[in-house]
Amino acid sequence: MLSKTGLQAVKALAQLAELPEGAYAGAASLAERTGGGANYLGKMLQMLAREGLVISQKGSGGGFRLARHPKEISLFDIVEPIDHIARWNGCFMGRPECSSQSPCAVHHQWATLRDGYLSFLKHTKLSSLAVGGSTTHEGR
Repeated sequence: MLSKTGLQAVKALAQLAELPEGAYAGAASLAERTGGGANYLGKMLQMLAREGLVISQKGSGGGFRLARHPKEISLFDIVEPIDHIARWNGCFMGRPECSSQSPCAVHHQWATLRDGYLSFLKHTKLSSLAVGGSTTHEGR
């Protein structure tokens, strides 16, 4: 359900969540650990830096680190700037007018699935993906 880029972002930030506090990791190192391309990952991380999720530092000892604690970053925070999933509120069948009052054939099933998926992303914290992290929803 995530795009390749969204999944790569989640993997990269999960790696950053495992760094000691204040430490940075370079895009090449992260790409090696996540199976992505260094240039591709570097550009994606720069975009996430503009979103306030990571901090970028140039030079020796630089790279990327999380801007906030992993318990404060949801999967939604990571994926939304890339996949724009918040706009999944349109009709699954493409109808211009679709609502609970005038539903398409799959309106109620889609709404349930969409709302559950968005809830999962919003309530699952990055800390739960880090090695040794909890696999349960945090902050719920």
